[in-house]
Amino acid sequence: MHISIEEIKTLLDRAVEARGFSYSPYSHYMVGAALLTKNGEIITGCNVENAAYGPSNCAERTAFFTGVSKGLREFRAIAIAGGKRNGESDFAYPCGVCRQVMAEFCDPDSFYIIVGKSREDYRVHTLRELLPESFGAANLKV
Repeated sequence: MHISIEEIKTLLDRAVEARGFSYSPYSHYMVGAALLTKNGEIITGCNVENAAYGPSNCAERTAFFTGVSKGLREFRAIAIAGGKRNGESDFAYPCGVCRQVMAEFCDPDSFYIIVGKSREDYRVHTLRELLPESFGAANLKV
């Protein structure tokens, strides 16, 4: 593994913190994400819901889009913390759209996705494990 336990725990802490900013009045499912850049910066994001549902945005994409809008393009890992408003945590795996966004910017074998209920109860996967046989820029080359 190319990510330390200390980095994982820091990312999980930051994802839980970001979860507190969630705007989720419809699903009541709060999600926070903490994205680690290659240079060690951590970009956070939360889910933002909308009454029309379609304009809603996941925490993971919020973090990625914030990073990209700052000119960042190289990422090492993301931690995701989710759960109901009552405080119960869940293993909040990224949706397919978020996995596709990750595939746009991250190496599938060296980008880590950490889903956690707590600093002690978490799972670590590579992007390839969660998005096998992905579609990307290479598929568009003639």
